[in-house]
Amino acid sequence: MSGSVLFDAPGPRARRRNRVISLAVLVVVVGTVAAVLARLADKGQLAAAKWHPFLTADLWRTYVWPGIEGTLTAAAMSVVLAGILGVGLGVARMAPNRWVSRPAAVIVEFFRAVPVLIMMIFAYFLYALYDVFPSQQLPLAGVVTGLTLYNGSVIAEIIRTGVASLPRGQTEAAASLGFGWWQTVRMIQLPQAVAAMLPVLISQLVVVLKDTAIGYQITFVEMVRQGTVIGSSYGNYLPALLVIAVLMITMNFALSAVATRLERRLTRSRGASGSPDAEAVEADGAPGVLIEPGD
Repeated sequence: MSGSVLFDAPGPRARRRNRVISLAVLVVVVGTVAAVLARLADKGQLAAAKWHPFLTADLWRTYVWPGIEGTLTAAAMSVVLAGILGVGLGVARMAPNRWVSRPAAVIVEFFRAVPVLIMMIFAYFLYALYDVFPSQQLPLAGVVTGLTLYNGSVIAEIIRTGVASLPRGQTEAAASLGFGWWQTVRMIQLPQAVAAMLPVLISQLVVVLKDTAIGYQITFVEMVRQGTVIGSSYGNYLPALLVIAVLMITMNFALSAVATRLERRLTRSRGASGSPDAEAVEADGAPGVLIEPGD
């Protein structure tokens, strides 16, 4: 089906109108940016002296590197723990026993509905009240707990959606081969669901990395907090936040690139291993026997 069936191609007048509108929007955007830059220049925010501190190793060693280390540490721990929790809750929510699936569904929906910041604050004060962690580790523990609970619940829903999108015939074929529910999920459904939902999982990894900035509210040392500290110490808020923004964007792009490369490798390995053809399972034939057309 061609695209022209879904919408009409613009004619000469429509194309001219679109060009005029695009040009007007471009002029407005350029004018706004120029006005903002001029105002910042009047305030001295674009002066070279504001950027000079970033050329010193002391600033990077004292402020920037601790923020990068804190962000990466919290993100790495949260990704691992959220992945484990998400797979566990996702599998439990699909369990045939309702005494397992219903509590798992309640847990998933609850933590998906609670804001991440509230969970971080609650965990922070709970750990402090019962001396669960040393005082210097309380912010990290609160951030990791909040990110793990929220993103674990999201990953659980992603896993459940991925399994639900698989052809139903695979479950029936596995049952005919004598596979139990757990064997079917572990050996057939879960690997395919993870591979099918990898783009969504990659996006969730980026969300975890960005949400570490929320830990600023519980005094967690991360990149955005360190950027504001640099701005208040050197009086260069704009350069400090721009540098932090560039670093955050670079880290997100790097994470996305690594995850995308992993996705491609997994896709190639699945193709090389030879996934079963849709015709390999026939309701009227033996499981796993390819039924040739005309038989």
